[in-house]
Formats: sequence, C-alpha cells, structure tokens
Amino acid sequence: MPRVKRGMHRIKRRKNILARTKGMMWGRKSKITLAKTASAKAGVQAYVSRKLKKRVNRGLMQVRINASAHELGTSFSKLMGDLKKRKILLDKKVLSQIAAKHPEVFKQLVKA
Repeated sequence: MPRVKRGMHRIKRRKNILARTKGMMWGRKSKITLAKTASAKAGVQAYVSRKLKKRVNRGLMQVRINASAHELGTSFSKLMGDLKKRKILLDKKVLSQIAAKHPEVFKQLVKA
C-alpha cells in the first residue's frame, strides 16, 4: 500500500475545530485537545437547549391562553374542550398570539 500523507486534511480539520471554539476562554480556543472536548460539549448543550427552548415556549403559550381565558370567566381546559367541540382548529401558538395581541378577537372566539 502507498503511504498516505494527511497534512492538508489534518490542518483543515484542526482549523474547523478551532473555528467552532472561537471566543472561548483560555486553552479551549487555541489548544486542539481542549478545543475538541469543548466543541463536543458545546454541541451537546446547544442541542439540549434547543429542545428546552421549545418546551419553555409551549408552557408560556399555555399560560397566556389560560390568563386570557380566566379574564373572560373560563379555564384553559374548558376553553380548549369547547373549541374542539365547535371544530375550531387553531393551535396553541396561534391562540396565544391572538390572546396577547388581539384580546377582542380572543373574546369573540371564547363567546362564540
């Protein structure tokens, strides 16, 4: 088998790892062994945080709808059940935006 020289690919891989850790403190931004672990952990934390952000926003939507529903004299669960019976197919994201920005439209949805 012929000899394989990896200089170019090795440099390219190292540059990519160091580019991902740019802005980190101490050796994590400049030393390749520290940068590898820092980059891997940062990627894992970023993935988890994206999922957590969605979870937090879903809870916030529910709280917004519940607060607006309570102002109109009903609860979240009764409102959602009533909307489902009347076949109003608005998801929680749209309902929370309507409740926050257009309370008069939300009032019509609840009363209708």
